[in-house]
Amino acid sequence: MPADHRDDPGIAAGQDMDRAARLALLVQQIAAVGSDHPSDPTEGRSRTSGSAAGRSGRARSRAADPATTEQGPTDSEQEAAAKAICLRLLTIAPRPRSRLEQALRRKEIPDDVAERVLDRLTEVGLIDDAAYAQAYVRTKHRDRGLGRSALGHELRRLGIDKAAVTDAVDQVDGDDERERATQLVAKRIGPAMAAGPDAARRRLMAFLARRGYSPDLTISVVEQAVDSYRSA
Repeated sequence: MPADHRDDPGIAAGQDMDRAARLALLVQQIAAVGSDHPSDPTEGRSRTSGSAAGRSGRARSRAADPATTEQGPTDSEQEAAAKAICLRLLTIAPRPRSRLEQALRRKEIPDDVAERVLDRLTEVGLIDDAAYAQAYVRTKHRDRGLGRSALGHELRRLGIDKAAVTDAVDQVDGDDERERATQLVAKRIGPAMAAGPDAARRRLMAFLARRGYSPDLTISVVEQAVDSYRSA
């Protein structure tokens, strides 16, 4: 059986991390990475070791020992490999549980082993989908100007459960959303009006719709921006 996680300093360290500090770190990491899902650094790499003669020698040795050819990695070895994959990915950037599950599946880690490892990492706080979702919302609303609808869609696509998505998106209230939409339109109203007010309305409304803003909010913000521009 694998050692209890309390004896593993790589996991036990997560128990001492303050939740607020972890959330702040997640915000910084998501913003710094610039991509929601950095590539798995373990993908696409092939390793060669030893000479061709050495490899053929090992192959002959395995063929000569039926027990070696039939017996695969032990549960302990598979769990150690799964934990190493997860910790390596989490060191690069925060990940939701579903993305780590996918990474382990690509590495052909058995589902039962993956579930045990992910459960243990979740238990000690190294995987925290709720904190990830909150950090994601803060970062993407601030940096990309995504509205509530788009934020919810992106979190569901990342495999975040419904309750965590709702809690995270609720960080952005109606006033926050209107303010951000107004800022986005203010940056674009000048060039858009060059084609006339009707074309500007269509262009700006389409832009806000793509960012996940509701139709009512979109119409209100764009009409106000066009009226202000024409009366200036």
